[in-house]
Parts: sequence; C-alpha cells; structure tokens
Amino acid sequence: MSVRFPQRCDAVLFDLDGTLMHTVPDLAAAVNAMLSDLGRAHLPQATVADYVGKGAENLVHRSLTGSLSEKAPGELFERAYEGFKHHYDRINGLEAQFYEGVLEGLDALQAMGLRLAVVTNKPARYTLPLLERSGLMPRFSAVVSGDTCERKKPDAMPIAHACAQLGVEASAAVMIGDSLNDAQAAKAAGSVCWLLPYGYNEGRAILETPCDGYVQTIAQAAELLRQQRGAT
Repeated sequence: MSVRFPQRCDAVLFDLDGTLMHTVPDLAAAVNAMLSDLGRAHLPQATVADYVGKGAENLVHRSLTGSLSEKAPGELFERAYEGFKHHYDRINGLEAQFYEGVLEGLDALQAMGLRLAVVTNKPARYTLPLLERSGLMPRFSAVVSGDTCERKKPDAMPIAHACAQLGVEASAAVMIGDSLNDAQAAKAAGSVCWLLPYGYNEGRAILETPCDGYVQTIAQAAELLRQQRGAT
C-alpha cells in the first residue's frame, strides 16, 4: 500500500508507547506488582500489551477484569490504581527501549525543519519522566499527554491541541502511531496518519486498521517525507 501525503507537511506527531518506545516490560512489571498487592496472579507481557492504548486507568481496569471494555468495581479499582501508580512511578523507563529507526528518523525529520510533538494517552506523570529519562524530551516542541486535554485519542482534541501548540494546521501534520486510536484521532482532526507494524493495537492486526499508509520504521517515514519534499 502506498502512503498518502498531506498537501503540505509542517509537523510530525508521534504516539509514545508502541511507537517511539517499547514500554510493555515496564508496564507489565507495574501491573504485576499491583496484582501481587491484591493477591492476584500475574499476567503475561503479551496480555498486558493487548491492554495498552487507552490510558493508565483503562489498563488497570482491563488487567483486573480480563476484558477490554468491562470496568472493575469502584473500590477495587481505586485500590488497584493507587498501587499501579506507586509501582509505575518507580519502574517507568527502567526497561523501556527505542524501536529500530526511531532516533535516526527523528534526526532526519529535525534536519528537514519539521516541528515534532508527542501525542499520547499516557498520563503526564509518566509521559514527562519517560521522555526525560530516555533523552527524547529536547527533540519535541510540544507534548500532549492523556490528561492534557479533556478527551483522549481517538478523539481529535489532543491532535488539535498539539498542532495549536506547534502553530501549524492539523491538515499540515502527519500523525505516526501504532493503533486504531491514532488513526481515528488523526482522521477526526484532519491529519494524515501512518501506522507502524510493531506496536500495541489492543490485539487487532495493524494491517486491518484503516489509515493513510503503513511504514516499517520512523526512519522510513522520514525518508518518504524527504523524497516527497524533493519531488514538489
């Protein structure tokens, strides 16, 4: 499948978990420490990966119920969520790793003069420390976390907010992510969305997810944008 380009590209927006960094080892460790506190059995990393995508609160609900949509009882959830936050504050970033092509791709995009932002459903209390600990923070002119706006992806609001922070039109931005949340948010905002094959898509096959194109790495995305610029 060929990719669709915006008529003009001034900015590139990135999801964080499953796009820039493989964070499931940290998330699974925090989830399982939370479950241990509750006297519950641990979950495999692959199961936790399927639960990632709609923010920390949903991750906790899903880990407690074994369902993508069912909510845990209020008192149980509150106890579990406090435990998760305590453990993830300590664990966040310890085992997270960059995916192949991330740093090279970011370097290339910056060299083209494109403005870069992170748009994630991860709460700010985890997003900002992870970006700082990984050394990524200086690369981004805006960071929109899961609690920055009133609504999270797949709503358009976080992408619109990031574009406003960057001073660009949403139609002049490419969103690069790994999930249906990213694709739906970009479409609603009027941005192009390219999806990567390696992240977390709540158990769905990424090639079955409607978007404007698929790229193998962020380095490949940067090269495509470089070629497009040269052709116009």
